[in-house]
Amino acid sequence: MPQEYLILIVGYIFGFYMAWNIGANDVANSMATSVGTKAITIRQAIFIAGILNIIGAVFIGSHVTNTIRKGIVSTEILTDPHIALIGALSALLAAALWVSFATWKSLPVSTTHSIVGAMIGFGIMAGGFSAINWTKLAAVGLSWIISPVLSIVIAFFIFKIIVRLILSKNDPFSLALKLSPFFIGTTFFVVVLSFLFKTPLGKKLALGNQDALFVALILAIFFGFTGMKVLRRFTKDRKAGAELIFRRIQVGTACYVALAQGANDVANAIGPLAVIYFLVKTGSVGAKVPVPVFLLLFGGIGIACGIGMAGHRVMDTIGKKITTLSNTSGFSVEFATATTVLVASKMGLPVSTTHAAVGGVLGVGLARGVEAVNFSIVFKIMLYWFLTVPAAAITSMAIFKILQLIL
Repeated sequence: MPQEYLILIVGYIFGFYMAWNIGANDVANSMATSVGTKAITIRQAIFIAGILNIIGAVFIGSHVTNTIRKGIVSTEILTDPHIALIGALSALLAAALWVSFATWKSLPVSTTHSIVGAMIGFGIMAGGFSAINWTKLAAVGLSWIISPVLSIVIAFFIFKIIVRLILSKNDPFSLALKLSPFFIGTTFFVVVLSFLFKTPLGKKLALGNQDALFVALILAIFFGFTGMKVLRRFTKDRKAGAELIFRRIQVGTACYVALAQGANDVANAIGPLAVIYFLVKTGSVGAKVPVPVFLLLFGGIGIACGIGMAGHRVMDTIGKKITTLSNTSGFSVEFATATTVLVASKMGLPVSTTHAAVGGVLGVGLARGVEAVNFSIVFKIMLYWFLTVPAAAITSMAIFKILQLIL
């Protein structure tokens, strides 16, 4: 068997391992609060997230990936196909090992930052420090602040609004039902915009920014009032209060985050694998690489397997260990996560869904008082965030050197 095809087989193994780790660690971003508040069981969360991640990866995931994630490493280092192959393999394995370690520790980390750090390690080994775009790396560093802070603010104020308008009143159940079109509609507005505003789908439908806003608004109004009618029909237990209403809404928000996760994060596993695939097939690779649908499906299945086999570990940390969550606060977290990812990504700012999810949980905890937050686990999570890029980079450099000796 030619050496290139052996490398491709190893690439598939490493790519699947990375996708598996994305599922194991990142499922918490979408489902942790729903499981923590008992809106759904952990088995239901695993099943729903697994299916939606595959759908998101295949039908919404990017069919073109940047050769080097986020443009942090110069594409000039890819001129030698052999070096590019070894580098892509190193990056995949290094990123996967770091995420796997963090999952074992039950701590949420950014899979995007893991692959970025791993690519930096490969870039330094292949082209020296001059091959790294340090300005771009600084922008990634900004996301350690932007994502959680924006999500903290949104979750804090959404939860405070719910408390002020609903939970502090005499009949929270009726008020939650009455105001449900606003909360459902606002959620749908964010969801629809995320799929139409400055996206390949929006371009296919030939929708400009104003058109996308108009479509999102119309659908938000329609689904808001439709949702209220459904809630009126199927939610009869007034004793459960407003929490029962938000339990239903919360699951819908969680499904959106799972769908978006499959669409966005599949590139962290499949991007480097697509580079390996096209280097083996064609002998060269450009700055952007087309991603075949079967690779997106491969990545989606890998993510789903990770969710099913190890997703519970990090879910437990985000859903239960940072602060105690209710259905109303859980909804606030998921809405904040989805909105943060939408706003930051559409503004061209680097964003991490993991950081946004943790920020949202922290935001609702702070809304109930500083004493409601377990800061020891928060500081531990933040330490792992800061270690992600250097740890993945150093591991990638070591693996690159080993693979150079073997291959």
